[in-house]
Amino acid sequence: MLGGEDRSRERTGFGAAYEDFVTRMTWGGTWARPGLDRRTRFLLTLTALTAGGHLDELAVHVRAALSAGVTADEIEETLLHAATYCGVPAAGAAISVAARVVAQEAPAS
Repeated sequence: MLGGEDRSRERTGFGAAYEDFVTRMTWGGTWARPGLDRRTRFLLTLTALTAGGHLDELAVHVRAALSAGVTADEIEETLLHAATYCGVPAAGAAISVAARVVAQEAPAS
C-alpha cells in the first residue's frame, strides 16, 4: 500500500494479525475516507509521525509520499512547519530521516 508495499504480507505467525488490523483500519478506513486528498493525507501523516518520534515509519511514509507525487520541497516545508508545533529536536530528526530517503529516491543523473 505504501509505495507498493503490503504490510499484511510482511509477517506470518506472531504479529500477522496486528499487521492485518493496521492494513484494514488504515488503508480500508482512514485513507479511503472522503474529505482530504492523498497529498494532504501524506503531509499530515508526516507531521503526526514527527510529533510521535516514529522515525522508522516516517522513512516509509516519506518514500511513499515521493512515489505518490509529493515533492521533496513540500516534504521539507511540512517538516519545517512541524518544528513550531512538534519541537525543533523532533523536526530536526525527521528532516535527517527525510533527507536520507530523498537522496536514496532521487533519480540517478
